[in-house]
Amino acid sequence: MGLFDGLLGGVVGAEMATVVNGLIEKHGGVQGIVAQLEQQGLGGTVRSWVGTGANQPISPDQVHQAFGSDVVKQLAAKAGLSPEDLAAKLSQFLPQAIDKLTPGGVVAKS
Repeated sequence: MGLFDGLLGGVVGAEMATVVNGLIEKHGGVQGIVAQLEQQGLGGTVRSWVGTGANQPISPDQVHQAFGSDVVKQLAAKAGLSPEDLAAKLSQFLPQAIDKLTPGGVVAKS
């Protein structure tokens, strides 16, 4: 079990908790995910997840753009999904996960 699996399991389900946890760990934690999305022009979107207001959506195409096809393919293979299905699931679950991992609108320093 990864660092965030217990917290995320109730939010996104065990299968996606493992995938989201892997993505977060691969990027050095929540800070790394936030930085990656900001670098890809999705700063407003990811800040909405961290903040205390409504979460802005991210599309499966934006997931591919933000993390790259190789990362999406690797995670999809581990989850037994197609890259397209994984990107679609990440677009649903990543905003919730980051929201839950940043209580009070604060990204914990690693």
